[in-house]
Amino acid sequence: MSAALLDRAALAAVRELEAEDDVAFGVRLLANTPTHEGRDPELLRHWARTADAFGAALPPVPATARIVESDGGLTKGLLARYTSRPVPTVELFTDTLALAEELIDLLGWREWYPAGSVRAAAIAHEAVHERLHHGPAKKTLKQALNHVVLRAGRHTLYGHVAGADEIAAHAHARVVCGLGRSPLLLTAALATAAEPQHGSATGSSYGREK
Repeated sequence: MSAALLDRAALAAVRELEAEDDVAFGVRLLANTPTHEGRDPELLRHWARTADAFGAALPPVPATARIVESDGGLTKGLLARYTSRPVPTVELFTDTLALAEELIDLLGWREWYPAGSVRAAAIAHEAVHERLHHGPAKKTLKQALNHVVLRAGRHTLYGHVAGADEIAAHAHARVVCGLGRSPLLLTAALATAAEPQHGSATGSSYGREK
């Protein structure tokens, strides 16, 4: 990436993103997720804080999924993707990783995202998806979010909060990789930088297929 790719308007947009706190990115992610249209912003902020705290508190565990590298992430709007079949796999998109590293240097964010940390954070992020998919943490996260959809006597049914697992995964990656800011800031900046050239941007740059 060259400085010309991040034009004046894009640079100003990224600097505005930089001024937001990390929870605000979680709120933004939830607000842009289907099923949350019209939800109370304070409820979204509560869920974002809860999911962030949940992910940050998860103990680190070695990733058990196989790691593969591919090109073409920018056209998909993805930095990494977790798939569970036929075998658990984390796919890292090398072109998006390279753009992220160049963008960090251009913006002076190296103190927040040390060299090599973006790749490590992507693996840690996807490891949380693997854990939420296969282990008891999914139920624990639902209980922490306290999105009650039904109560019947002593029984309580907690609903799924779409996007909360993404926030938890980003928070976990921030903590275990020693990042100064959430990866959500970096992915939002990536979307801003990639959109003019590639016409494809996401709010998360991470994907999941079950």
